[in-house]
Amino acid sequence: MNAFTIHPAEGEELPILVSVPHCGTSFPDDIKDQYKSSRTEEPDDTDWFVDKLYGFVPSMGITMISANYSRWVIDLNRDPDSKPLYTDGRIITALCPTTDFLGNPLYNDERKDVAADEVARRLDLYYRPYHRQLDEHLTRLQAKFKKVLLWDCHSIRQVVPTIQSDALPDLILGDADGRAAYAALTQTALQSLRSTIYQVNHNHPFKGGTITRHFGTPASGRNALQLEMTKVHYMDDTELRYDLQRATAMQKVLKRTLENLAIQLQQ
Repeated sequence: MNAFTIHPAEGEELPILVSVPHCGTSFPDDIKDQYKSSRTEEPDDTDWFVDKLYGFVPSMGITMISANYSRWVIDLNRDPDSKPLYTDGRIITALCPTTDFLGNPLYNDERKDVAADEVARRLDLYYRPYHRQLDEHLTRLQAKFKKVLLWDCHSIRQVVPTIQSDALPDLILGDADGRAAYAALTQTALQSLRSTIYQVNHNHPFKGGTITRHFGTPASGRNALQLEMTKVHYMDDTELRYDLQRATAMQKVLKRTLENLAIQLQQ
């Protein structure tokens, strides 16, 4: 199995690339037996169905790249040297996690770390190929358009006490404190998202992970924005099943936002 799936743009292309790095649920055959089977059957930290939620984007002229393997194999949105993304005391799982967000062990031997040579192997097999795809598609888009956008898509449980004690906002737009996208583009996204029923935060408590921070270099014409959303706005109240009615309402917001961003990019 490839580390990713490419969902190619249809028709006239827009200057946007969509990335879904945490929707994968598979585990490579050569390491799957090392994990607790109860965890691999339903990997809880998955951004469940986010690729399905964004399944409309190819018809808009936007290519989507989605991960196939679980973030518990290797987290495609972490620093490759495992440098922490935040230093405010929240629990941050490692590049190759050994626990879930709540600190529960993932491996049968309850290891505290994944060996350095194994981390290096997974970087070569799964992490770098995904990031190369993002780079190649952005390079291709930049050959056609002056400015391009990488839209990095995520979801999270509404309540994660190891991140913050109260419920998370509906939508959180991250631009790495203004470094990953030019200001007018961020404002376009915020205005589109805030003209809805949803509560929208900017850079708190998430400002964008490694994908946003690495690929967002607006001075070079490359912009990156991360959108985090709580799962109850496209899944049911149990945060286990896709909810068509909620997802359809969210898709209208996402489609309008991406359309407005495409217009802004081409001005």
